[in-house]
Amino acid sequence: MENPSHPPAPGLPAPPPPGAAALPPGTYAGQVVLVTGGGTGLGKAIAAEFARLGADLVIAGRRPELLAAAREELAAVPGAGRVTAAVCDIRDPERVAEVFDAAQAALGPPDVLVNNAAANFPCPAEDLSPNAWRAVVDTTLTGTWFMTREFGRRHLAAGTPGSIVNIGASYAWTGGPGFAHSAAAKAGVKNLVETLAVEWGPYGIQINGLVPGLFPHADMTGDIRGGLDRAALGGRDARQPALRVGVPRELGWAATFLASPYARFVTGHTLVVDGANWQRRSLVNPEVTPLREQLGRGPFVP
Repeated sequence: MENPSHPPAPGLPAPPPPGAAALPPGTYAGQVVLVTGGGTGLGKAIAAEFARLGADLVIAGRRPELLAAAREELAAVPGAGRVTAAVCDIRDPERVAEVFDAAQAALGPPDVLVNNAAANFPCPAEDLSPNAWRAVVDTTLTGTWFMTREFGRRHLAAGTPGSIVNIGASYAWTGGPGFAHSAAAKAGVKNLVETLAVEWGPYGIQINGLVPGLFPHADMTGDIRGGLDRAALGGRDARQPALRVGVPRELGWAATFLASPYARFVTGHTLVVDGANWQRRSLVNPEVTPLREQLGRGPFVP
């Protein structure tokens, strides 16, 4: 029975409704924004908020059918500029250069780069094969570097300012049991933010990180959704200090701010948007359950 002197905690308030914008209309009018992994999930949600503010968009990804559907959806966002799509494997530096060439030919040189594309799946570290390791690290870290390098070199050569937002993960700080490959890669992505902010700041190029918390969406992989379902025992929201999960547009609002004229003095920073979910929240740590048990795997067999 509830104690009337202690009413239920309300948690953090819900965000403004769909269609609301965090910045003035037209903030990105005349600017070109390139979003990797922009055809699905959080990448598409981020792209939508740039579109709402007038940006011309280039969404890049590996699956043309998803890019085509996302292009139509994003072009219909009120306030959107032109939208184009580019098939790209960011692990290939030659293809990365071609995407920038195509973007420039279609819309003009990108003013903003959002490095959202990544690869991930849960796996005990001892079970990771060399190919599994490379699949994640080559996309998440090396691919992000190839995109960032191409963007930076073009702006340095032209003498023009630019803004980069790297999508990170909180286990870059905390470690990520079950995600050794991704956690190591995301730690590298975070360090790129801090290193390049110093190297490229004198030339007008800012770079920041953006870390999402739990933002359920329709494009989650089965592995990730399975992990969320396991975490939902007893109620997913009850496991969040905010007592709710995030709404994808909230991440989009944060991205549009970090790359905007209103954040020009913010660089080398990684913003965590997760309702404090990554912080310690108990007086005593819970008992340790080995990762293999958490994933329902038997004893390790080499």
